[in-house]
Amino acid sequence: MSESTYEPPKVWQWNSQSGGTFASINRPIAGATKEADLPVGKHPLQLYSLATPNGVKVTILLEELLALNINEAEYDAHLINIMEGDQFGSGFVQVNPNSKIPALVDHNTGMKLPIFESGAIMLYLAEKFDVFLPKEPSLKAQCLSWLFWQVGSAPYLGGGFGHFYAYAPEKFEYPIERFTMEVKRQLDVLDQHLANNQYMCGELYTIADMAIWPWYGALMQNKVYEAAEFLQTHTYKNLQRWTDEIEQRAAVKRGIMVNRTWGELDKQLHERHEASDFQFKTQDKLVNV
Repeated sequence: MSESTYEPPKVWQWNSQSGGTFASINRPIAGATKEADLPVGKHPLQLYSLATPNGVKVTILLEELLALNINEAEYDAHLINIMEGDQFGSGFVQVNPNSKIPALVDHNTGMKLPIFESGAIMLYLAEKFDVFLPKEPSLKAQCLSWLFWQVGSAPYLGGGFGHFYAYAPEKFEYPIERFTMEVKRQLDVLDQHLANNQYMCGELYTIADMAIWPWYGALMQNKVYEAAEFLQTHTYKNLQRWTDEIEQRAAVKRGIMVNRTWGELDKQLHERHEASDFQFKTQDKLVNV
């Protein structure tokens, strides 16, 4: 055994300093660490989130619903700053006991209905408003298959590849090689499928596209992990075409701004409570106020 080989102990002990970039917010126990009520706005749907890919999935869908003039989809988007531990507040934990963003509370059901996990939120909203989910059985099955493909695949991309390539305190060959192989396969799966389909479900734009794009579209555009050259993302021509096409949608452009706290100031909308907030409440408008 070489000196650099890690030998696991017989019983694992939590070392809170060994988690790299996110060491301060990861812990092996559930539950609230502080008392903190969640704010409640005036709209039927209350979203508690951050503009990570999983958060963006939901805000894109909400903006697409509003673009169809579905007024019942009006929402307040409250910022949950995970680096400050907002997800461990008692109010948030009541909505999502797993303390992960996003979480949604629907106040338009006669009761406060909490929904957590981004895929579940998307399916709930698509069924609630009867849109972006195909009605024909075979297309619906295809849509759900790709939706849950994303749910199952993203941990390999984010928690696997992204963590070890971009966030881990040290670079280790084995996990980077292992997860790179998996991510390259995922990119090829998407590229081959999109060679014969405009969207994930043929010519229909669905929640499957909205779920996959924030993860794999961002990877294709080198907006996460700074790994586009390493992964040679430019070689996936069909996936690039799909990425660029979805990026042009007005609702997508709005959705990626919501609960965003980094990057260009005019693309940051920390909280969204009205449609006009995109015009008047971005950070470039507020920093000098």
